[in-house]
Amino acid sequence: MNSFQLQIDDLTVEVTRKKIKNVHLRVYPPTGTVRMSMPVRMRVSEARRFLLSREEWIRHHQQQIRQRPMAKEIDLVDGEEHFFRGHGYALRVVEKPAPPAVVHMGGELLLQVRPDADRAKRVAVLDRWYRQQMQQSLAELVDPWQRRMGVTVTAMKVRKMKTRWGSCTPRTGAIRMNLELIKRPPDCLEYVLVHELAHLLEPSHNRRFQAIMDEFLPDWRERKQVLNAGQSGQSDWQY
Repeated sequence: MNSFQLQIDDLTVEVTRKKIKNVHLRVYPPTGTVRMSMPVRMRVSEARRFLLSREEWIRHHQQQIRQRPMAKEIDLVDGEEHFFRGHGYALRVVEKPAPPAVVHMGGELLLQVRPDADRAKRVAVLDRWYRQQMQQSLAELVDPWQRRMGVTVTAMKVRKMKTRWGSCTPRTGAIRMNLELIKRPPDCLEYVLVHELAHLLEPSHNRRFQAIMDEFLPDWRERKQVLNAGQSGQSDWQY
């Protein structure tokens, strides 16, 4: 029985047994689906007790998620608002027979595409530019923070993620960062990076992990609050 469901009154939780040491509990948008991963040797009765102890937390986050406005699908047309490093910019689309490009100028993001570029191609051009900007920002941050914290990153990847701002594999030293972070304030990007680097020193979110964050980034709680506050028209994650 690797996967099963547990029912707590009207609350349904999808449970999966995995080769892990600790329980992982998450609430997923857009409907508030609850999924829990539990250690292989953990008893079902123990899992139920754990869920009962976290019931108030689960329902609180479900309510938050269900009250969020649905993210609008972008059309990539003139005047549409797009975010970059915490600020909103009006999009200006220019069609011309030249290599696609994005230029950040003043209060606008100029999207240059070929006349036959459909929505998918426009999205690809903008995403490629966001990725370049993200990689540039990370390049400026990673080395100084590695030296400061005394850790080594073996691989830094930028990905589109649906439910996480970042993730880390302490065993290998690999870190993954959500592309959406380039749309948030720079302090938020730095917070997530330091958060993941801290996991190279302490894999769990325990008191030692919080002490590490306090030592290296004393205002991390304020940055976390800004990050999770969201921006108009964008999807939101809890971190």
